[in-house]
Amino acid sequence: MAAAGVDEIFDFLVVGGGIAGLTFALDAARHGQVCLLTKRTLVEANTRYAQGGISAVLDGVHDSFDAHVRDTLGAGAGLCRDDVVRLVVEQGPHAIERLAGRGVAFDRDPKGGLALGREGGHSARRVAHVADLTGRAIEDALAAQVRATPNIAVLEHHMAVDLITRGRLARGTGRGTPGGKGDRVLGVYALDVAADRVVPLQGRTVCLATGGAGKVYLYTSNPDVATGDGVAMAWRAGARIANMEFFQFHPTCLYHSQAKNFLISEAMRGEGGVLRNGKGEAFMAHYDARKDLAPRDIVARAIDTELKRSGDDHVWLDMTHKEGAFLAERFPTIHARCLDLGIDMRSQPIPVVPAAHYQCGGVLTDTDGRTNIAGLFAIGEAACTGLHGANRLASNSLLEGAVMGERAAAAAATVVREDGEAEALRVPQWDTGQAGDPDEAVVVTQSWDEIRRLMWNYVGIVRSNRRLLRARRRLQLISEEVREDYWRFYLTPDLIELRNLAAVASLIVECALQRQESRGLHWSIDFPEMDDEHWRRDTVLVRPQG
Repeated sequence: MAAAGVDEIFDFLVVGGGIAGLTFALDAARHGQVCLLTKRTLVEANTRYAQGGISAVLDGVHDSFDAHVRDTLGAGAGLCRDDVVRLVVEQGPHAIERLAGRGVAFDRDPKGGLALGREGGHSARRVAHVADLTGRAIEDALAAQVRATPNIAVLEHHMAVDLITRGRLARGTGRGTPGGKGDRVLGVYALDVAADRVVPLQGRTVCLATGGAGKVYLYTSNPDVATGDGVAMAWRAGARIANMEFFQFHPTCLYHSQAKNFLISEAMRGEGGVLRNGKGEAFMAHYDARKDLAPRDIVARAIDTELKRSGDDHVWLDMTHKEGAFLAERFPTIHARCLDLGIDMRSQPIPVVPAAHYQCGGVLTDTDGRTNIAGLFAIGEAACTGLHGANRLASNSLLEGAVMGERAAAAAATVVREDGEAEALRVPQWDTGQAGDPDEAVVVTQSWDEIRRLMWNYVGIVRSNRRLLRARRRLQLISEEVREDYWRFYLTPDLIELRNLAAVASLIVECALQRQESRGLHWSIDFPEMDDEHWRRDTVLVRPQG
């Protein structure tokens, strides 16, 4: 692993180490020097926790690109960009081939072909997987390749604080504003956690691959790193943010007092799992003709309705009608974890509940990951490409990360070849001003907890304008307090993440208040109908300049 000097100008700065960021880094390394920042270890990313797999058309007899496109468009409830969907879908087989070539050992059928699963919303078997540890297998394989690449410097335990842009540097002189016309990214300020100091890292291009923001909600399938850092930084820098109201709640997280963020893969319903309420009734037929294979937004709302009707804390996912040996082999991780908690899914249904899972909005980009700020790219869950629309089709996220990581790296390489401006603009060191040591850690803890609870209660699966307005008022107060602490104290990892969570929570609320209809993952009791005439469009937020 190469070492990085803070005075070096990198060709490519990558923030985040999931499938999108790792793919970008590997491809970009063919064109120049890469620096990859991760706020924990290299392999700790949302990708690592993806169980089900990666979708692609890999069976030309029973599947087709057109079918995958239709399924994606159907799940996206009218807001997907058709050109983006077809582009990503048609790159699917190539993405799988590249991952396999980089060491991902996908499961095989008896004839040696890829073993394909099926998940909710898919009309065919097209999900390549590694048992129920697909994300971990991809993360480990790509991380090993990154570590073995000489011109990729990996900075672990470095937390990006803010983007450095021309507008940011010129703001004090009155000659520029963040996100304004002609603005350009120059690098990032990052907290070196071990050294406890903020360092400037300069790059000709910056790619945000920071993943999602599930930790903005009280209950989530996401790991602790998912605090929306990329979206928050991009927003503060003046990038356009879109469709943050569409936050996907995975229908089936394990409900157990000793389980934290443990996902029960949608692939289990793809293999015949049946959702049952507290009375043992299979209820999905009352909500959708596809029953348990309906898209996630429909299943999550159905479970939410059943729980509110009954007062129960959870529903049940029943796999007991399937062969026990098959379950143990197909879902070894889920089987082992459930056994640890006294649940044998071969003979007992699994208690499950919806939890925040995936943001479908993010930093608005084109089909190469470009944002409205020159040199700044966003890929993966942090980006809004138009692939997912108002609801993500299962297992399309890893696909998007692989495809867009490759495309953004090629586009960034073009920027590096054609634009040497970054060399002439040296960025200043971090100015701590009059900051002092934090004196009350409980303040951060309280604000974090308050944000997550109010988001769960007011901005969850079902919403109302009254709840959203309450959330807005409370978030405005919390954000002001966080802003004061940001300038008053030296930065800590917790304060950086709290600042980003407060920003992302506010963006979700503002987008939700703007969209006066119900569509996909945004369901409002005040506007229960879909309104194609007025709202078949993105919800785009632009930070006021000045």
